Amino acid sequence: MKKRVLGALACAAMAVILAAGCSTKGSSGEAESKGASAGKKSMEVAGSDVTTINVWTFIELHQDFYVNMAEKWNQAHPDKKVKLVLSNMPYDDMHNKLSLALESGEGAPDVVDIELGKFPAFMVGNIGLMELNDVIDPYRDNIVKSRLGIYSKDGKEYGLPTHVGTTVAFYNEKLLKDAGINYQDIKTWDQFKEAGVKYHEATGKYFSCVETSASWMVNLMLAQKGGDYVDEKGNLNLNSKELTEVLEYIKGMQETGAFATVPGGQPDNEEAYPSYNTGEYAVQIMPFWQTSRFVNYMKDLKKQVAISTVPVWNENDKEVATIGGGGTGTAIIKSGKNAKLAAEVMAYIKLSEDSNREVWNVLGFDPVNTAVWTDKSLTQNPDNQFIQFFTNYPFDTLLKTKDSIGLLRAYTDEKYPSINNELCTVTLNSIFEDGKDVKEVLDSSQETLKNEFKK
Repeated sequence: MKKRVLGALACAAMAVILAAGCSTKGSSGEAESKGASAGKKSMEVAGSDVTTINVWTFIELHQDFYVNMAEKWNQAHPDKKVKLVLSNMPYDDMHNKLSLALESGEGAPDVVDIELGKFPAFMVGNIGLMELNDVIDPYRDNIVKSRLGIYSKDGKEYGLPTHVGTTVAFYNEKLLKDAGINYQDIKTWDQFKEAGVKYHEATGKYFSCVETSASWMVNLMLAQKGGDYVDEKGNLNLNSKELTEVLEYIKGMQETGAFATVPGGQPDNEEAYPSYNTGEYAVQIMPFWQTSRFVNYMKDLKKQVAISTVPVWNENDKEVATIGGGGTGTAIIKSGKNAKLAAEVMAYIKLSEDSNREVWNVLGFDPVNTAVWTDKSLTQNPDNQFIQFFTNYPFDTLLKTKDSIGLLRAYTDEKYPSINNELCTVTLNSIFEDGKDVKEVLDSSQETLKNEFKK
């Protein structure tokens, strides 16, 4: 019961799938706090011909980042200077306030950060957000396509991404080597499972975790199979053949004894960090932004962990080899009198090479602008704290995934928040904590959600 309650609480926190990677913690500058207190920040801009742009966010660090990049914009565009006035609010308060403002037609900002799980709710009815295709176009060729897709509808793009969140494997190279395992030999899920059994037999410790309060690995394996939580017509598809196969496979991994649930239900949790820091678990399958969690919360693992591509079902299956996880889309309110300029400025702040260098340098996230992925002065900078931490160059792995980063259709569906909540509070716990039959649990969750959506 205690695990179930903790899992539910952790999943509630997981609803905050933020640009810094879905955490309610602040680290390495990514103060992604769902319960953050309100705060305001305003730029100091000289001159009289300056346009004021009001920005709402629920991520405190975004305030500093946006101000720094807006100052660079002003230097490069003296005829289009802007003054950002930024308001930081608690997660729920901000999204609720935005909904009311758009419904009433009063009180909305010029620019707003909308979390991935909330974004579909603003894509129904009379959409109050500005189409951004035109301002994205100058950067489009270098932007990871799937990251634009999660904030799109009917070919129109409404949000500017902050990072890719490429799902990668974090292998504790030292622990694995001591157990006679070379992580570079792991290419498929079968090899991943076999390595786990070998590691467990050699050490008595766990290879990797089975998630109950998040679905990072589940989403990845489902996307690799070509499955989804909704079908092509948008119908709920939770008890699909593909998801059934994924969860049964993970359950088989768990039954070997080499894979187990972790405190907090997933790797990105303050309860889980000590289990990794002390070597109780050797591997994490997580979005790339987990780099910041290692640097800040698992410091004892410095120069022990390598970042590698994730396993696939079959080595020849390369169309979707990995998937992006988490995300906050920056949107422009289309009714704002300065909407056009605001869109142009924010596209620069979110998509330009200048801004994407800082996304890596400051936050440790994988930039959406892949033009910077090959800049070795950035990606192999010996003074960078993230490069100093890991045993290999993180961008070497990112470059291998560049053309095979997919997404789930459900991410853009208004039903996804409810789907994710059911998965993280009921479905995964029932299977991996209570040992219930996968198909029966999925049929039950499918029925629960169908009834919810009918109401």
